[in-house]
Amino acid sequence: MKSLLMKTAACTALAMAALTASPAFAQSVKYEVDTSWPKPLPDKWVIGGLGGLCVDAQDHVLILNRQDVLDVDLNAGKVAPNMIEFDPAGNVVNSWGDPKLLDDRLHSCHFDGEGNVWVASAPSGMIQKYSHDGKRMLLQIGPKGKIDSSDGTDKGKPLNSDAAIFNMPSSIFVDRGNGDVYVSDGEGSGSNRRIAVMDKTGKFLRQWKQEDMQTVHCLTMAKNGDVYVCNRLGESIRVFDKMGKLKRTISVPWQPVTPPKDGKKKETGGSAVAIDFSPDPQQKLMFVINQNSATIEILERESGKKVGQFGRAGSFIGEFQQAHGIAVDSKGNVYIAENRGRRVHKFKPVP
Repeated sequence: MKSLLMKTAACTALAMAALTASPAFAQSVKYEVDTSWPKPLPDKWVIGGLGGLCVDAQDHVLILNRQDVLDVDLNAGKVAPNMIEFDPAGNVVNSWGDPKLLDDRLHSCHFDGEGNVWVASAPSGMIQKYSHDGKRMLLQIGPKGKIDSSDGTDKGKPLNSDAAIFNMPSSIFVDRGNGDVYVSDGEGSGSNRRIAVMDKTGKFLRQWKQEDMQTVHCLTMAKNGDVYVCNRLGESIRVFDKMGKLKRTISVPWQPVTPPKDGKKKETGGSAVAIDFSPDPQQKLMFVINQNSATIEILERESGKKVGQFGRAGSFIGEFQQAHGIAVDSKGNVYIAENRGRRVHKFKPVP
């Protein structure tokens, strides 16, 4: 009997260990805000609107500070740097940014497989690649064509290969397989409204357009190679293969909490603003910023079925004023950057 009890206890312990080791993000669609993250900013920094954010392989979070700070706020503080990096505990571990090189309307960022960070700046049409620490600009594709800065000294030397000229680039993703760079080019309604693809040196390869897409506001790539594109004002996410063939459309509908008197829904930013995936191997979940509803919607990536949501409109912790950027770390934590709210939030999965 004693031997049987010991075996039973051992099996129970193994089962409990297996449950503990199971990643919460694979089972949970419930999230709660982490009120301890981030820690207070140093040196009396004041941040402006946040254009976006991205997470690196060490689960460090980089936020893009647009520095649009009111003068009255500077009586008791000073403008924070353009780029601010937090560790998983929420401490600032690095900051950088040369205003002469960076646009003042930063839109999104992305870490490639080598740890370099790519930055999209919508108004200027610039795509820039920096070393992880921000000390070197490695490549720029800008309004004046492509610029080689790989040596860290000559920031104005044009390359001879074809240049891809952008009009309001909104998001970037670098293919882990071959280094090709995918850019959603179409943040504004009068812009290109296309997906452009370049090789790792910046040489233009191809593009595709869909004329009925109102605003091409974000882009990312799933592990299976599918390219997901936000049609911000079209209440949808379009899924393409790498050559631009449309595979399916995922609807992202919304309804106003307070019905308008004239019965017409009024856009407050769009229902598909930014997306990212859960970190499980199958990337089962997709997290979508819905600005119209001031929520983060959780969808099954393959089916597009809504399985949960969190957040609401407001000024308190865990509430949103124009959420604009989203990123998910390796543990399933979801980070949200606000533009008008001028904050960054961390939401933890609840088992």
